[in-house]
Amino acid sequence: METFGQILDQLSLSTLKYHWQAVLTSAVIFQITYEISRVFSPVLFPKTFQFFKGYNAPNWHIHVVSTVHCLVVVLGSFFIFMDNTLHQDRVFGYVKWAADIYSISCGYFLWDTIVAIYFLKYQGISMVFHGIASFSVFIFSFRPFVNYYGAIFLMYELSTIFLNFHWFMDKLGWTGSKIQLVNGVILLMTFFSARIVFGTIMSYKMWRDIYVVKESVPLRYWIVYGGGNFVTTCLNFWWFSQMIAMLRKRFPSKNAAVNKKAEVAAKQL
Repeated sequence: METFGQILDQLSLSTLKYHWQAVLTSAVIFQITYEISRVFSPVLFPKTFQFFKGYNAPNWHIHVVSTVHCLVVVLGSFFIFMDNTLHQDRVFGYVKWAADIYSISCGYFLWDTIVAIYFLKYQGISMVFHGIASFSVFIFSFRPFVNYYGAIFLMYELSTIFLNFHWFMDKLGWTGSKIQLVNGVILLMTFFSARIVFGTIMSYKMWRDIYVVKESVPLRYWIVYGGGNFVTTCLNFWWFSQMIAMLRKRFPSKNAAVNKKAEVAAKQL
């Protein structure tokens, strides 16, 4: 065990020796959650599951696991931002309970990567790379590194909760319903607030603090966190535009609906 700890020290992952068990336990628990969904979801939603074929059912269970992960880590992120110890040292600060929350996400993305490889035919190679990139961001936090600002990435998952709900409603036959409209509005609000506004501001503050101690930050951290943060920020703006387009398509305005009926009537004349 001492040798394992020395290896982690050499890899600049010093605090991982206190949390690797939590990472593996988290991955196992998420697999158990997947199996629980396999048992109970068809019982709870028989009308939906009777039409599922191929990858539809596994995809449902994957969304269930994703939602559970989001609920846990979003709650944890609020406490991380309120922690005075991490706030005092925002780049290299370390608090064990906060690292345990990162262990949950690290375990989730380890599980997510394995699942993406298993369902490569359906998910595509991009989801494998997404899982690996996300896992890398959280595993490097055990230097320790930006344990305060890491909560930014956890906070992003707030919008994922409502995105998953939107997906579930489609599968349950609630497409275009009032409850999906309300969920869609909340999705846009949380996505814009958590990812566009809060995420952009906090990303600027993170890199400002990192620059102050740039001599102590290894090149690989600049690459992983810099590349990941830049790509995620760009994707956030792109995804937001796509969500607006999706909701406009699902819930056309009354004027658009009237114009559409007029066009149909004109063609019949």
